[in-house]
Amino acid sequence: MAVPARGSAADLARGSAADPARGGVPVPPRDDAAVRRFIEDFASALTEMGVPRMPARVFVALVTSDAGRLSADELATTLHASRAAMSGAVRYLVQLGLIRRAGEPGSRRHFYRVPDDVWGEIISIRNRAMARWTAVLREGIPILGADTPAGLRITDSVRFFEFVSAELPLVIDRWQDRKAAIDGRPVRGH
Repeated sequence: MAVPARGSAADLARGSAADPARGGVPVPPRDDAAVRRFIEDFASALTEMGVPRMPARVFVALVTSDAGRLSADELATTLHASRAAMSGAVRYLVQLGLIRRAGEPGSRRHFYRVPDDVWGEIISIRNRAMARWTAVLREGIPILGADTPAGLRITDSVRFFEFVSAELPLVIDRWQDRKAAIDGRPVRGH
């Protein structure tokens, strides 16, 4: 098993690395077993929502990493999984846009990180899926008959998805304004 590089999730969990996000201040020591349990618990919640197990674990390991980025080897070490399992998991997450891959100048290694606005990205992905569902459902209304019980259920589904799709961007905007206020930054348009 590879030794985690300085700044990996396992290294940071032990409190032996400085966190760049905290101005190089050392990260307080953490209970490795508790961190692993949290990763597994959060990954299980994502799995219950349909995310495959290993990509869920990789995503959570990246979200919980103080370093903000991990290599495939660091992920494999942190998750006690094979490098091959990491390859498939990161490929899946990159394709969905839930993680980004970046190189390092002078190195052949790739690092993976979660986008700064990952939850907004997840909502956007879900919103695109709802737009697709809405289009398909809309086609079903005349097929089933607009006045039939099935047609009325499909019509109600279309209305629901249209409503939620219209509201989600507003919710994201409100969140960005709230986060800016919490962070002490100017709020958009104010």
